[in-house]
Amino acid sequence: MPSTHTSLHAHVVFSTKDRRPWIDLAWRSRLHEYLGGLIRTAQAIPEAIGGTADHVHLLIGLRATHALATLVQDIKQTSSRWIHETINEKEFGWQQGYGAFSLSPTARDAVKAYIANQEEHHRTKTFQEEYTEFLHKSGVKFDERYLW
Repeated sequence: MPSTHTSLHAHVVFSTKDRRPWIDLAWRSRLHEYLGGLIRTAQAIPEAIGGTADHVHLLIGLRATHALATLVQDIKQTSSRWIHETINEKEFGWQQGYGAFSLSPTARDAVKAYIANQEEHHRTKTFQEEYTEFLHKSGVKFDERYLW
């Protein structure tokens, strides 16, 4: 077979440092657009981007050659610099880690809808509750002492 064919999709979630509500509604859509541009620049596909004042969700279509850790690190570093320089939030920072969850192509539409509905979703559930639920549903073992 002369070609490589993949269907790789990752739902990536990360928070602002200390889950501070830094991402103001006034510039949130600009940040999401910028994140999409960073993903495209890395030759990945930004399938959905959303979030609230203290975290973001990215649904990313990956190529076989992508290293997810490197991609996420680049996205976080470059967007943090953009927020410092363009938005003038000099104290802004992202949390050190992130969550990444693989999904099947048939789950993409549901995850896209979930990401698009973040404001409504977080009227009843905190980021911590949401993230812990993701870990449980995905079967990821974790020690809660090191989550927050």
